[in-house]
Amino acid sequence: MKTGFLTMALAVAWAGAVRTASGALALSPATVTRAVAMLSPTEANSVSGMVTFTRVATGVRIVADVTGLSPGLHGFQIHEFGNCGARDASSSGGDFNPSRMQHGAPDSQFRQAGDLGNLFADASGRAHYDRVDTIILLEGPNSVVGRAVTVHQRPDDLRSQPSGNVGPAVACGVIGIASQ
Repeated sequence: MKTGFLTMALAVAWAGAVRTASGALALSPATVTRAVAMLSPTEANSVSGMVTFTRVATGVRIVADVTGLSPGLHGFQIHEFGNCGARDASSSGGDFNPSRMQHGAPDSQFRQAGDLGNLFADASGRAHYDRVDTIILLEGPNSVVGRAVTVHQRPDDLRSQPSGNVGPAVACGVIGIASQ
C-alpha cells in the first residue's frame, strides 16, 4: 500500500494540473467530477471494497460496496491524510475536519466533513451505502481527493468526540481522481 500512496498522490497532483501561457503548472478549476477509493484490509482483517464519489447537482454522491465485514453496523469515515500505509491505518490521521466542527451524524448541518455515519453489513458480511453528501467536495478546501476513506470495527455512535467511538479501522483506501 505504501508505494500505491505515492503513485496515487502524483496522479492526483498531475490530473488536476494544466499548463499556463508561461508554461507553469496550475490547477484547473472545476475539473474533478468523480473520485474512487479501493478499500484494502488492515492487518488481521479481510475487509475490501470500493467507494466512489461523484459530483451531482445537489452535492457529492457516495456509493460504497464492501465485503468481509462482521454483520451489523460499522463506522464509515473520511480521514485527513491519504496514507493507508500503517498496518492499522493510523497513518491516515484523524477524521477529515477542515471546519473544526464537532463529530456528528452525516445528515447534521454541523459535523465534521469526514462523518459519513455507518455501513450496515448483512449476515454475509456485505454492505452497500448510497447517499448524497452536501458538505464534502471533490475540489477546494473540503475536497476528499487525496484523503483516505476508512471502515471501522464498531458502529459510529454519531456523538462521541472526536470520532464516534468507532474503534480501529478494518479497511482503508486512498481517494483518487477517477476516469470518467
